[in-house]
Amino acid sequence: MRISESIYEALTNEEDARLCHEIGEEACREAPQSFVLILLSYCLTKLGDAIASPKTTLAWLTSMVGAPAFVLGLLVPIRESGSMVPQIFIGGVIRKLSIRKWVWVVGSLGQAACVAGLGVVAISLTGNAAGWAILALVSLFSLFRGLCSVAAKDVLGKVIPKQKRGQLAGWSASSAGLLGVGIGVMLMSPLSSRLGETLLGWLLFGAGALWLLAAAIYAQVAEHAGETGGGRSVLDALGQLRLIASDGPFRRFVITRALLMCSALSAPFYIALAQQSFGAPPYLLGAFIIAAGVAGLVSAPFWGRYADASSKLVMLNAALITSGIGLVVFMVSRYFPALNQSVWFLPIAYFILSLAHSGVRVGRKTYVVNLATGNQRTDYVAISNTVIGVLLILVGAIGTLTPVVGNDGVIGLLALMGLAGAVYAATLPDVET
Repeated sequence: MRISESIYEALTNEEDARLCHEIGEEACREAPQSFVLILLSYCLTKLGDAIASPKTTLAWLTSMVGAPAFVLGLLVPIRESGSMVPQIFIGGVIRKLSIRKWVWVVGSLGQAACVAGLGVVAISLTGNAAGWAILALVSLFSLFRGLCSVAAKDVLGKVIPKQKRGQLAGWSASSAGLLGVGIGVMLMSPLSSRLGETLLGWLLFGAGALWLLAAAIYAQVAEHAGETGGGRSVLDALGQLRLIASDGPFRRFVITRALLMCSALSAPFYIALAQQSFGAPPYLLGAFIIAAGVAGLVSAPFWGRYADASSKLVMLNAALITSGIGLVVFMVSRYFPALNQSVWFLPIAYFILSLAHSGVRVGRKTYVVNLATGNQRTDYVAISNTVIGVLLILVGAIGTLTPVVGNDGVIGLLALMGLAGAVYAATLPDVET
């Protein structure tokens, strides 16, 4: 415990590790150890995510094994929405459990198996068989990811003091930024051009092992029995959607979160805009990944501390940054093409967008955990994730406008969406007081 307390105090700038808010006395005593164990688990899974990213490695795998073209377009929507949409039903099951860390452990083990399966695909399958196997494994992966998503926020609310949750999210996001830099450097190195099926398969096996280790570490978190409210049928679970209509603060949060999807949805269009000028060499993708990684590394701890003071203002300011840089990129692309053609402009713009996206993620995760207590927290997380999962697919269709308005036009439209998100975030109640 002494080592964990030292790490806890250093990362949270807390001289008294026994100052706790909204958690029990037993959980308070073990908060430093729980903080460190959860942080280590998150770092390992984020490294796994960086290695098995659908935007980079899995897209690369799909092309390498000759899978059908439609597989590439389905990777990201399935990965994200597949983990969100079922959460309203997952939340109903989790309500029966007084100890919920084991749900996260099971989810992590499932993700490990799926990523290892992708490694098998890389080594042994090609063509249609490989394509369908990839889609099946990514679908299963996203379901297990959904288990972890619901359980993680619930456990966090039980074992980490209220004023430290944002910092935990911030430090884990910062570690993801550092790891992302490493992946970007790899893509910019000669290694990327020599990455064959066997080496890629073993890389995915290694990523799966990271989830196994994370599960073993997370299992050591000292979670004490909490509220249970019984399970729900499918109809009962769907009935919980009425919370969006009856619970004003929660409804405003869901609308705000939906509008803030613009920070994630606009990112690929920055890269596409760059590809119009420079093509698609591996170093170009590496440069953007490094930009995102550095942004997460330098900004996440700041956003985390800021979120512990006011997660509402974090979301509002992150939305303004997203909107501002999007409008700048649109104006430059339309009216200052020489600047848009410079090799440095779009990577820097993407860096700023990534700063904002880090704030959106840290702010909304901290806000929903602090907005509710007990089983209500499980409902809030599950319902909001399910709704956002559906909207992600629908709003993601904005890409079909590209032939009409161009990549810069889509960025401009999403920037306006971010501006609306900032306005709506201002209506949210403060939850840190």
